[in-house]
Amino acid sequence: MGFEGEVWHVRRAPDAGLAADAESGDIGEILIDEADFPWLSGRFRAGPGYGAVRDLFARELALAEADDAQHWTRWEAAYDEIERRVRLVSPDGPVAEFLLHIKDDRAWFRWSDEPFEPERTEG
Repeated sequence: MGFEGEVWHVRRAPDAGLAADAESGDIGEILIDEADFPWLSGRFRAGPGYGAVRDLFARELALAEADDAQHWTRWEAAYDEIERRVRLVSPDGPVAEFLLHIKDDRAWFRWSDEPFEPERTEG
């Protein structure tokens, strides 16, 4: 899999409830420089729309690194908001599902061309 050198785009979701102009839709791009399947990572270059979601990504990452009893519940709520407001676009087009982290000028993510299956509870 030759992902290194590819450019993936982070875009505002069309239904995110924000002003719809071409520049605000460009959250940023990721130049892939490392592929450790299923994770890809690379240099993140912020676009004009990044300011609207910067704090959301910072909160998501802080919650992912937290170690208290309720952190995963809070993380899921934060990530639900990212999924509502952001789309990840591969060189071949939008992906169905993704898990994306952004910190400073680095981004790392995994994705699926198919929607993730909901977790099932036994019982």
